[in-house]
Amino acid sequence: MFQGQTVLITGGTGSFGNAVVRRFLNTDIGEIRIFSRDEKKQDDMRHELRSPKVKFYIGDVRNYESIRNAMRGVDLVFNAAALKQVPSCEFYPMEAVYTNIIGTENTLNAAIAEGVKNVIVLSTDKAVYPINAMGMSKALMEKVAVAKARLLGDRKPTICVTRYGNVMASRGSVIPLFVSQIRSGKPLTITDPEMTRFMMSLDEAVDLVLFAFQNGQPGDTFVQKSPAATIGQLARVLLEIFNASNEIRIIGTRHGEKKHETLLNREEMVRAEDLGRYYRIRSDTRDLNYALYFEQGERKVDEMQDYTSANTRRLTDAELKEMLLRLPYIEAALRGETPPGV
Repeated sequence: MFQGQTVLITGGTGSFGNAVVRRFLNTDIGEIRIFSRDEKKQDDMRHELRSPKVKFYIGDVRNYESIRNAMRGVDLVFNAAALKQVPSCEFYPMEAVYTNIIGTENTLNAAIAEGVKNVIVLSTDKAVYPINAMGMSKALMEKVAVAKARLLGDRKPTICVTRYGNVMASRGSVIPLFVSQIRSGKPLTITDPEMTRFMMSLDEAVDLVLFAFQNGQPGDTFVQKSPAATIGQLARVLLEIFNASNEIRIIGTRHGEKKHETLLNREEMVRAEDLGRYYRIRSDTRDLNYALYFEQGERKVDEMQDYTSANTRRLTDAELKEMLLRLPYIEAALRGETPPGV
């Protein structure tokens, strides 16, 4: 698919960047550029991979010149750079604005200036009905990407958005926390055992982005249909996998956390195209003729439901266990090794 092409991954030392590298390092891809501001993670990655195909660029999406320098000669961009920890963004919301919104604007402008063919922007379920600063910044990031695509029309790059839920065992997520607590004999700290989250693997996240690359039209948003599990169920199944009997301690819902996440709102569900494994939401083509907002509505919206982690398919314990056992993170932890990405 990427024969001889150059791919740039912003925030490339994170979980997603590592998954992309694992997927394509031994293919006929031309070059993978890792762009991030963390020189320690870049050095760790460089020593682990030892591949001439992978090039490392120190920089920050907040700085237009640094991202444009890394963009020269690039065919495809995966924009994964983000501040994504809910508590951090709650306390420092402007930092989320600088990275998630302005950083995306800089990346898109640099891609346009350098003649990149495709840009895929990574988003999150927290962008739908956002109640925290992280979700709000990601929601505006989506709007920036779709608006830029609308202005470009048929000119390059083709800009698309991918939106997905909880990526299992990604850095900073709940599974690494639970595994760490299990291995150290500490209580598993659960916010709300009935809280639900979409479940998908890193490989599925890469699949979604590649699907958007192959099938996307300017301004499209792609969403993977995902099953869900409760946090209590997740803790229980992990204890079973590790044959552990740690105490479970309920600590209450954290700052800015939802009980259930939403991948598509009702208005999007009306416009969503069912592609089997994925939904595609076309760019809103209304212009600034305000009559289209005030005089013409959409009756179907009232009949639709949001697509949430509460009304999607619920995983059984056996299905959740099978998903967890396929994760490289869990495989390494069960062998007593340091899991990848830690």
